[in-house]
Amino acid sequence: MELGLVGLGKMGGNMRERIRRGGHTVIGYDRNPDIADVGSLEELVGSLSGPRVVWVMVPSGAATQSTVDELAELLSPGDLVVDGGNSRWTDDEKHAEELKAKGIGFVDCGVSGGVWGLENGYALMYGGSAEDVAKVQPVFDALKPEGKFGSVHAGKVGAGHFAKMVHNGIEYAMMQSFAEGWELLESADSVTDVREVFRSWQEGTVIRSWLLDLAVKALDSDEHLEALRGYAADSGEGRWTVEAAIDNAVPLPAITASLFARFSSRQDDSPQMKMIAALRNQFGGHAVTAADKVGEMGADAPGADVTPPTGG
Repeated sequence: MELGLVGLGKMGGNMRERIRRGGHTVIGYDRNPDIADVGSLEELVGSLSGPRVVWVMVPSGAATQSTVDELAELLSPGDLVVDGGNSRWTDDEKHAEELKAKGIGFVDCGVSGGVWGLENGYALMYGGSAEDVAKVQPVFDALKPEGKFGSVHAGKVGAGHFAKMVHNGIEYAMMQSFAEGWELLESADSVTDVREVFRSWQEGTVIRSWLLDLAVKALDSDEHLEALRGYAADSGEGRWTVEAAIDNAVPLPAITASLFARFSSRQDDSPQMKMIAALRNQFGGHAVTAADKVGEMGADAPGADVTPPTGG
């Protein structure tokens, strides 16, 4: 089949290649003319035979909204838009209604696989009507990993991105667990080869996984991760997962804690710990650490503690 693909970044560019390897025609558009097949969305739509299918792989939010708005004016009744980015599921419902008014179908698709997807395939979770899903099924089949599994029609519009959101929330918690275990092993004097401990877990243990394999790969490149700063961003899907849990009164303590741990990683000096230190000083006379001393010596350096006033 023919497919228009909007957004040819790390994911979109590799997806274009994998779909082509599957025997399909892909016409790609990107704001970067060096990697685009056409120069505009209008040219992309004009290059496709009807009924057209256009897959959008741009950042969630304003970028996706503007692309959907433009496609709504360019496409014809019977055409289909697939949003394969990391949009929030509530946006899917809005986009589906907007396009439905023009007679255009809509499918949302959560895509997982990252930079490895070109060779390994992409896990796909999609939502929409059976009729609309059928129009793009050959592309789903080309993108998915080999074998029976790796793709699912998760439900109605929004279900694909909701499923991908939950997937990412679980991923947050799993990564946090590996990170905490690694730090504890690194801190133990009795453990002399943390990297090989991680490697030993790759076979025969209940925690063996692709994430564990990637952790070992990272440690092989930098055994003690000394080249990295302890800062972790979040894509937004962890937040949406926690918000959805609140809306549905579902307890997610592990996923929520892993999200908050990322927030902590962005603080050079924790405001909360300032209050904790101040309170300990007030009720128990415990020593506090002066801010200028932390900067000069580090919080754990000898002599960094400042003795509180008598009776404080």
